[in-house]
Amino acid sequence: MNILLVEDNESIRKSLKYSLETQNYNVVDCKDVANTIEYLNNDLKIDLTIIDISLPDGNGFDLYQNFIKDKNIPTIFLTVRDSEEDVVKGLELGVEDYMTKPFSTKELLARIKRNIMKNKNESIITIDDISFDFDKMEVRKNCQLVLLTRLELKILYLLFTNLNRVVRRDYILEKIWEWTGNDVNDNTLTVYLKRIREKLGTDIIITIKGIGYRIDETRK
Repeated sequence: MNILLVEDNESIRKSLKYSLETQNYNVVDCKDVANTIEYLNNDLKIDLTIIDISLPDGNGFDLYQNFIKDKNIPTIFLTVRDSEEDVVKGLELGVEDYMTKPFSTKELLARIKRNIMKNKNESIITIDDISFDFDKMEVRKNCQLVLLTRLELKILYLLFTNLNRVVRRDYILEKIWEWTGNDVNDNTLTVYLKRIREKLGTDIIITIKGIGYRIDETRK
């Protein structure tokens, strides 16, 4: 499993490379945009990239959008830039995850594993006592089937296929219109999420006020 690590801070880069290699990942570490582009042009297989946004010769946003996104390589932004604007921008670009420094290496390893599993099309994801079977489109709590309406199931599917990422309210509303042809407002969406939470009986859905909802693989 090959991971491309783009980080200009030498101590962080070396520490992360060591931690990843102890988990049997092959790591290529780059310190800037130019070094990364040179490596990407070699057409070697990369399974996942970890990118710092602030780099000495550019930024991770442009690097991802111009050189990585079209390659469909799962990507995690790892950065000190923690403003809501930067987080939203990163997620809207299409990266799988966005983590801010300082960070937990254990949590990063969990997110790497989750993203690699997701892109291998693992059919079942389990968070706490809730399991989502993508092949059967079924949700279970402690192995017991949770009875959801078709629309509730699709909304939950959106959240499970975007673990550790905020799914924006306006995007969910657009998808509901696409699925049902009904123009649903914010209040109705709030009711849908309330019902889903009640049926799950486990508070795994996090509300990001004014933005949307998220399910995290790593719970604190």
